Amino acid sequence: MKPSSAPRTAKAPRVSRVDAPLQAAGDAYVAQLARSALDGELLGQERALQRLGTALGSGHFPHAWIFHGPTGTGKCTTAVRVAALVVDPLSKDAERFACTPRMDSHSAQLLRAGTHPDVRVIRAELASSSADRELRDRKQLNIPVGLLREHMIGGLDSGGGRLDAPVYRSSALGAGKVFIIDGADRLETDGQNVLLKTLEEPPPGTIIILVTKSLDRLLPTIRSRCQSVGFVPLSAELMGRWLDKNLGEVTGATRQFVELFAAGSPGAAVTAVELGLQAWHSELVPMIDRLAKGECPLEMSQRMDELASDVADAAIKRNENASKEAANRGAMGVLFAVIASEVGRRLHASTHDPRALAYWSRVPGVIAATESNLRANVNQKLALADFVAQWSLLAGKET
Repeated sequence: MKPSSAPRTAKAPRVSRVDAPLQAAGDAYVAQLARSALDGELLGQERALQRLGTALGSGHFPHAWIFHGPTGTGKCTTAVRVAALVVDPLSKDAERFACTPRMDSHSAQLLRAGTHPDVRVIRAELASSSADRELRDRKQLNIPVGLLREHMIGGLDSGGGRLDAPVYRSSALGAGKVFIIDGADRLETDGQNVLLKTLEEPPPGTIIILVTKSLDRLLPTIRSRCQSVGFVPLSAELMGRWLDKNLGEVTGATRQFVELFAAGSPGAAVTAVELGLQAWHSELVPMIDRLAKGECPLEMSQRMDELASDVADAAIKRNENASKEAANRGAMGVLFAVIASEVGRRLHASTHDPRALAYWSRVPGVIAATESNLRANVNQKLALADFVAQWSLLAGKET
């Protein structure tokens, strides 16, 4: 793929066509990411930052990237950090090489306010505030092509009206534009196909970053047109340092569970604390013990449904425009992550016991099959009942 030149520092920053007031209502999600990107520390991703800094400083920054890796490892935060360097007319080469954007510029202030006209973070949740009623009324399970057209590539809306293409507008501050697709694995297939043309022939000075936890869910044609950067879980030492600094009040058994559940992901650690997942873990462990004995605790599926529903309902209360289906899917993902963390612990503890190792090695397959059923919209209660039943049968299988 032929790289495009990264926007260079302007000799005399031109006056912006869009003088966005800092007090204007901005995108709160972008503002939060910007504060982490500009003011926070990205632990454990030195290799990714070094590669990106080298490309930025060289002046030949490829126009299309995929940032991939586990949830909560700083992918989207890093994407916003890159964006801060690209769109700021005052960025200097030394700052680009170090991948450390200016913190005191007007561009940085706009980012912190979530009002920067040259940075867009596209995600499924934007559908709830779309100008297109069909998108607003749609379940927010994926990123539909209509949302991509509205916020990036233009085209026709659901009513046949013509949408402007933000990706082809000139940079408002005169340095460059960055489009970040957060959760790019949620792009529908037609959306990925429509995106191909823009990836092949991007407007000058435009950077596109796809952020995903599942690289294999992106089409091969998408992957072949992008540079890929992998993000990795933090080491135990770095994770401990992060917990001490950010969640120092979490101690004892809760701290032990958070470390187990997070598995090197600061984002997962925050989720564990905010949702009180240790209580889930404590409640589920006795049921897992019974499953390991070949019993079938029927109450487990009902309790799993209740736990996930409580979290989904809370998410809906926080955002009345949120999709119930998307909230349920997110809650189930968290629930199975709690179970998977305990299964992983037992799998690791069974290293010297071939029979136990064989048993615990089969459980992830049951989890994966159930998650696949839920993605296929199988009734949640039925899928969970089947999950418990299938797991209970593993104890009777030959090793």
